[in-house]
Amino acid sequence: MATAAGVLAAPVPAVPALTPGRAAAAEEGATPAPGPAPAPAAASSSVPGIVKPLPAEWFVPRGTNAETRWDAFRDADGDAVVGRHVPVERFFVRNHTSTPLIDPDTWRLRLFGSGLRGGPTAEHPVEFGLEELRELPSTRISALIECAGNGRSYYAGQQGQPVPGTPWTLGGVGSASWRGVRLAEVLRAAGLTGAAVDVLPVGLDPDYVVGGTNYGPVRRPLPIAKALDDVLLAYEMNGEPLTPDHGAPARLVVPGWVGIASIKWVGSLEVADRPLYSPWNTDFYRMFGPDYPPGGGEPLTTQVVKSAFELAAGARLAAGRRHRLHGRSWSGAAAVRRVEVSADGGRTWRRADLRDEPRADGWTRWGIDWRPERPGRYELRARATDRRGNTQPERAVFNREGYLFGAVVAHPVTVV
Repeated sequence: MATAAGVLAAPVPAVPALTPGRAAAAEEGATPAPGPAPAPAAASSSVPGIVKPLPAEWFVPRGTNAETRWDAFRDADGDAVVGRHVPVERFFVRNHTSTPLIDPDTWRLRLFGSGLRGGPTAEHPVEFGLEELRELPSTRISALIECAGNGRSYYAGQQGQPVPGTPWTLGGVGSASWRGVRLAEVLRAAGLTGAAVDVLPVGLDPDYVVGGTNYGPVRRPLPIAKALDDVLLAYEMNGEPLTPDHGAPARLVVPGWVGIASIKWVGSLEVADRPLYSPWNTDFYRMFGPDYPPGGGEPLTTQVVKSAFELAAGARLAAGRRHRLHGRSWSGAAAVRRVEVSADGGRTWRRADLRDEPRADGWTRWGIDWRPERPGRYELRARATDRRGNTQPERAVFNREGYLFGAVVAHPVTVV
């Protein structure tokens, strides 16, 4: 067996009135350090380091990332073009640096650490190739992947609280069908012992360098209880092999948790009999701010409740006509139970019709009729409640990194 992942060389190319939102927070800066060869941007892409095309009608560039436009879920006639799962070509992309191109034939997953029988080391790990993973029992799941900063721009735009980082609106999320092998199966095959405490997956993307500090490759530990519960080591997405931007040859899918837990391009797993740490569970992806402990909150895990309209912000709708408003709601904690919609800035609410049987592993699609009689500017709002009683609040608790914005979002439209 080969002892390292094969990486293909590739150069990096260089009827209330609306209140205008404040400027979104600045993009987070990331200067890639030398590392596994990053992929070139596609000719039609406006984001260096992302492989797939990013047509403007589907995506909004966000620094090293690409946010899916919610109006891309419907065609010009208002008919749905995205079902329960987002097609790979329309799925958002979250990169700390850039997409590596990895040869699946020479890629190896390396496992080592004190939580495995015999204590294999990084120099002498237990290894699996892609074909060996495929020989293990396979599992298919449906799961959402959502960036912890999804909705971040609304801290500034709605609450007047500017924060740094990628200024996502609500398009840093996507649902897909994933196939692979349960992480528990891989760990047991590698010799998992009862002493294991944490599992640290490490990605093969280039090192993350910002502000003169090299944080190394993206990596974030999982507690062994979660690793053995529902985590998937996926090699397929929507019935096809993973593509480079979405983690090929293999990635983790951690249902219900913030997207950083679902490490892409995973190359190694350290299994330890003690807690493990990385910048992604100490410096990043924790809550800091006046409402949190001085040293920060616990590392982020589950996502909060959110709702989005399948409609462009600022869309123009005809007065005196019935319009069918569509949207989706989701929660990392439980299935959605109820969705309510307001067309008057939150003064009154009506129940939306749920189009799906709510499930904990994905979003729930909904619809509601609205007939605006008078021209003008309106704020549409949607709020969801999940089966654990979590409801979207009017205001999100501030944190300095802008994570987990779950408040009701004001969606502006103009009636003409």
